[in-house]
Amino acid sequence: MSILLKGMTWNHTRGYLPMVATSQRYSELHPEVQIQWEKRSLQQFADMPLQQLVDAYDLLVIDHPWAGYAAEQGVLLPLNLTLSAAYMQDQAEGTVGASHASYQFHDRQTALAIDAATPVASWRPDLLAASDIGVPETWEDVLALAGTGKVAFPAIAIDSLMNFYMFCLALGETPFLNKEYIVSRETGILALDKLRELAALCSGEIFGRNPIATYEAMAADGTELAYCP
Repeated sequence: MSILLKGMTWNHTRGYLPMVATSQRYSELHPEVQIQWEKRSLQQFADMPLQQLVDAYDLLVIDHPWAGYAAEQGVLLPLNLTLSAAYMQDQAEGTVGASHASYQFHDRQTALAIDAATPVASWRPDLLAASDIGVPETWEDVLALAGTGKVAFPAIAIDSLMNFYMFCLALGETPFLNKEYIVSRETGILALDKLRELAALCSGEIFGRNPIATYEAMAADGTELAYCP
């Protein structure tokens, strides 16, 4: 009997090609199973409700913020009850940081950490060297470099929200520890001020770019963008 499984991932090399390659190898080992993958945009990957996908697809690559919702609503099978204990233990032992555990909600393993991402500073050494500028080491350095038009960062709505959370953490307060508010008023205002301070020194184009688009802009020929904090 032939089995056809349909999967949905996101339309970037990182999200699509590993799924296709893995599925091809699986089908070689299990010829009765064929897996077809479709793609959606990064924005849909972040925003599209899982209810619109679960009825049409057998396999999903999901964005992490949906993992808790999936466990709460029961829209995805708990993998810890589907996969072997030995396999789950191997995933836990081979995880990058807390990636594996971050998908555990209400004793349900909502997803497997097939990759990991974290915000890091990045730069073009050639462009910095050409301007005789060192890599920023302080917030004041970042602002000074931004004033020369050489700084960009992702600032579409979802990334601006993540940037706000990171500023709160940098200011010493972890968001969502209180059920009544996200962070204290003092920390929230200061975090927004810091974010505004940097954004005001950057091109308005940042508000239309996600992380991938930001790096594409930094990698483009003729760009002056040399640093992303």
